[in-house]
Amino acid sequence: MASDTKGESKFFVFQSLQTSNLKSLFVDSSSAATSFGTTLAKSPLSHTQYPYVTGSSVLGIKYKDGILIAADCGGSYGSTLRYKSVERLKSVGKFSVIGGSGEISDFQQIMRYLDELTLNDRMWDDGNSIGPKEVHNYLCRVMYNRRNKFDPLWNTLILGGVKKGVKYLGMVSMIGVHFRENHVASGFGNHLARPIFRDEWKEELTLEEGILLLEKCFRVLLYRDRSAVNKIQIANVTEEGTTISKPYALQTHWEYKAFHNPTQGVEGSW
Repeated sequence: MASDTKGESKFFVFQSLQTSNLKSLFVDSSSAATSFGTTLAKSPLSHTQYPYVTGSSVLGIKYKDGILIAADCGGSYGSTLRYKSVERLKSVGKFSVIGGSGEISDFQQIMRYLDELTLNDRMWDDGNSIGPKEVHNYLCRVMYNRRNKFDPLWNTLILGGVKKGVKYLGMVSMIGVHFRENHVASGFGNHLARPIFRDEWKEELTLEEGILLLEKCFRVLLYRDRSAVNKIQIANVTEEGTTISKPYALQTHWEYKAFHNPTQGVEGSW
């Protein structure tokens, strides 16, 4: 009987130790969770300050009957041209088209803002619709507001439209800098396409001449900008409405002599 009593006492001691260890385990885990939550609450808010998937240049010009805006379909993940079917031209209401370069997810967020804006405008049902000037002013306020919060939308936006016979073409940067012009560009297009516009653009351009001019600029961008692809879209805005073409491939030529040995004659080259 004595041995049985000793065995039972050992069993109860082991069980009590096991229970106490489990209790301490639960106490430790809850206190750890509380400590983590307190640390998280005290930490400052953080925002994404660097773009990940980005689109390159967007170009816009006025022509005789309206506005033409063009963009390629490339999406770069860092320095890798990862996506080649990203459509970056969207209609806004009845009179406007927007094109965005920069962070693709931020551009999608801007489109959600614009969808809400146009929906609220339609709900008034007063026979009037917002035009390109109103949309451009709204985007200027949005971009500048987010810049002041140190949480910018990492985009440069090109917006064009026609309302009551008035052609409107403008741009706004990620910090709210904005202006209107007869031809605008974002990304590398500012450096490579704008000089071509200054030389060849004229106010009486026809639709065909305008498309050829945009294709020429995107061909130059394709040769010189590693983030560009040869698949583009062109949006046409007139008083009759907006149309956005399906993506199509540019005809390119790679047999130029300068492409065979681009560093020939350059001092210090290999």
